[in-house]
Amino acid sequence: MKLYLEKINSPIGEILIITDEQMLCGIEFAGYETRTEQFLKKRFGDYRLNAVQNETDIPQKLQAYLEGDYHSLDQIPVNTGGTAFQQQVWTALRSIPAGTITTYGELARQLGKPAAARAVGITNSLNPISIVLPCHRVIGANGALTGYAGGLERKRWLLQHEGWQLPTAPALLTQLPLLALEANIF
Repeated sequence: MKLYLEKINSPIGEILIITDEQMLCGIEFAGYETRTEQFLKKRFGDYRLNAVQNETDIPQKLQAYLEGDYHSLDQIPVNTGGTAFQQQVWTALRSIPAGTITTYGELARQLGKPAAARAVGITNSLNPISIVLPCHRVIGANGALTGYAGGLERKRWLLQHEGWQLPTAPALLTQLPLLALEANIF
């Protein structure tokens, strides 16, 4: 399988963009190449990654997102692979508007699988196309920024870049009863 690699610099580090001849197959951050290689080998078996420049318009669309055009990523065609459930979760991520968040439990309920919050979380951690499939917009039921394959600082940056304000500790404490009810803790 022939794949193409383009790189762009960003405020959160170098971003690697992997495409096949027609679609986006992966977005990863520099420093996480081992994870990317494992993912590509599992998904494509024998593959060849060719470094290119200006092969697609995806780097320009990603740069536009980083400059504040949050809808520039909406129409990028993606090729995620994965199971039917994984594809369902990854597709649902695109329905979360920029500047908003949801929880793993809420996303599971949206998919009609209210008991699958952990499976949604695991699937989120395997998302091969971060930023475009915005798994950074999913947080824990208690309001915590949990898990992000590119690191929590990048998740925080992406959310703040989109205009989401992290709650202060007192504000978070006042939200806990609501979040706990949502998660059926009480």
